Amino acid sequence: MDKPHLLIDLSGQPEEGDIPTLALRFDGHRQFINGLRHMLATGSLPVITTVVGHDTVGIARPMISDRLWLTRIGNDVLAGAISLVEHSVARFFAGALTPIDTPVAEPATAGFLRHYFPQLATGLLDRLRHKLSRGRPFYWQTAYRIGEDAGVAERAALDGAPFAVLEDDGARFYADPFVVERDGECFLFVEEYPYATAKGVISVARLGPDGRFGVPKVVLEEPYHLSYPQVFSHDGTMFMLPESGGARRLVLYRAAAFPDRWEVHTVLLDDIDINDATLLQRDGRFWLFGTERRGSGSASDTLVVFSAPDLRGPWSPHRLNPIAIDRFGTRPGGAFIERDGRTFLPVQDGSRSYGGGLGLAELLRVDDEAVMLSAPAPIRAGSAWKRKGIHTLNRAGGVEVVDSAG
Repeated sequence: MDKPHLLIDLSGQPEEGDIPTLALRFDGHRQFINGLRHMLATGSLPVITTVVGHDTVGIARPMISDRLWLTRIGNDVLAGAISLVEHSVARFFAGALTPIDTPVAEPATAGFLRHYFPQLATGLLDRLRHKLSRGRPFYWQTAYRIGEDAGVAERAALDGAPFAVLEDDGARFYADPFVVERDGECFLFVEEYPYATAKGVISVARLGPDGRFGVPKVVLEEPYHLSYPQVFSHDGTMFMLPESGGARRLVLYRAAAFPDRWEVHTVLLDDIDINDATLLQRDGRFWLFGTERRGSGSASDTLVVFSAPDLRGPWSPHRLNPIAIDRFGTRPGGAFIERDGRTFLPVQDGSRSYGGGLGLAELLRVDDEAVMLSAPAPIRAGSAWKRKGIHTLNRAGGVEVVDSAG
C-alpha cells in the first residue's frame, strides 16, 4: 500500500509518526469542548487553526449567527472547522500551505455552563425587550444621496451630505440597493421584503426630476427568496444577477424590457447555497466572489470564487476554494469599485452581528493560481447616516446608495 501524502487527525490527541499530519485547534486547544469553554468564559469569538507539526498553517474566524443557543454556536464553529480543513488540504496539494502567525489563546476556564447560563439569561431578556419595543420582527432601511464628488468609498466614512431614506409603508422593508444609469435615467433596484409573505422580491424605483426616488414596484418574483439585485450592462444588454441561495442556484436574468420585465437567461451555478455573488470582469475573464453556506454553518463567512471565459459560462470553482473563512471580510456588500487603478470590494463585517458594518478590501490578486484580498479597512460612522453601520454600498455616477439594519 502506498504511503499517504497527508493524514487528517480529528482525534484531538498528540500527533505521532513521520507522515505530515493536519490537526485542528479551537482557540489554541486540541479539544473542541475546551475551545468552546474558553470562548464562553472570556466572551471572545472563535478562532480555529490547523497545524502541521509545530506550524500553524491555516486560520478560520467563523461567524456566530446566534450566540444564544449552544447548539447553534457549536454548529457554526464546527462548520467553520470543516471548511478550514478543506481550505488547508487544497493548499497542501497545491504546494501553497505555509506557516502563519496566530495569537496564542489564554488557558481554558473550567465549567463553561457556569459562564453560559448567565449569558443565556441576558440574551433572552435582550430579545424580549427588543420584541416589545418594536412593531416589526426585523427592519432594514435603504438610503441614497446625489451629487457627492467624494463618496463613502473615497472617505472610508459616512461623512458628507446626509442620505435620504427610501420610505416604506411599514408593511415591508427595502434592502440590498443597487443603482444603475440607463438612457439618461437613474434606477434603484432593491430587495423588497413584505412581512405578509416573508419572502424577498426584486423591485425598482425611478429617480424623479425632484431628485427623489419614487415608490419601488415589483419587477421580479420567484417561488423562493430573492435579494442582492446586481444589475449591469454587458455587450449592450442589461442583466441581473440576484441572490437566490435558498434555492441552491445562481440564475442570470436578461432584461426583456428594462427595467420592468426580466427573463431567465441561464443558470450559472447549481446545487450551491451561494450568497451575494458579485461579478468582476478582468483580463478577458469573468469572476464571481461570494460566500457559501456549508451544512448548518453561517452564510456569511466562507469565501468561494468561480471563473468563466464567458458570462454565460461554463463556470469553474477556483482550485483553492474555500479561499477564506472569516466573519470580517468575506461576504460581499456591493459591486466592485475601481479607483486610481486599484480594485476594491465592499465586504460585510459580521464580527458582532449580521449587518453590523462594512469594510473595503483591496483585490491584490486574482488568477487561476491564487486569490488575494487585503484586510478590510472599516468604513467609519459619520453624520451622513446615523443608523447602525451599513450593510451594502453601491454607486452609479453621482448617485450613492447604502442600507443598514433599522
